[in-house]
Amino acid sequence: MDDTDLHRERILRHVSPIITGRFVGFQASYTREVRVGRALAMAVFFTAGIAQMIGSLLRMRPARRTLKELRKGPEFLVTPVRLRDDLGQTYEIEMHGQLPQSALHRGDLVQVRTQPQADPTLPVKLMQVVNLTTMQPLTPRIPTRWSHLGPAMLLQAAAGLTIFGVVLAALLR
Repeated sequence: MDDTDLHRERILRHVSPIITGRFVGFQASYTREVRVGRALAMAVFFTAGIAQMIGSLLRMRPARRTLKELRKGPEFLVTPVRLRDDLGQTYEIEMHGQLPQSALHRGDLVQVRTQPQADPTLPVKLMQVVNLTTMQPLTPRIPTRWSHLGPAMLLQAAAGLTIFGVVLAALLR
């Protein structure tokens, strides 16, 4: 056994949805990508393509994104957060998205609502934190699949779906 093993802090995985403890600090952040399902990406891509095709006939130039770009999905910031309970045990939780850095200070008493992640090897995900020292509720903000697709692409998809429905109804008469 070497010296690093003697002083290594044991990090626990918490199973309860509510954790109360002292804020120890943020760890190094990294990004993680959310994949957009093939069916959703293809549906939006092709229905938006109908509207874009009509727009090109009217000499309008809509921005065109590739199916690969749509499938890639948004990236969001993952920050491991450490808490220490009254017994001195340290817990690690993943925070997806961002909080104002001034919202939490080392030693603040916090209550955290968590949720298990789809991958059981990952720590629980922070859903909401209440800083009991300042009585401030905080919720991290992350990009969604819908914000990644963008309002312009979704409007084009809605227009394309409407055009497709009108053409299909006319053909079936």
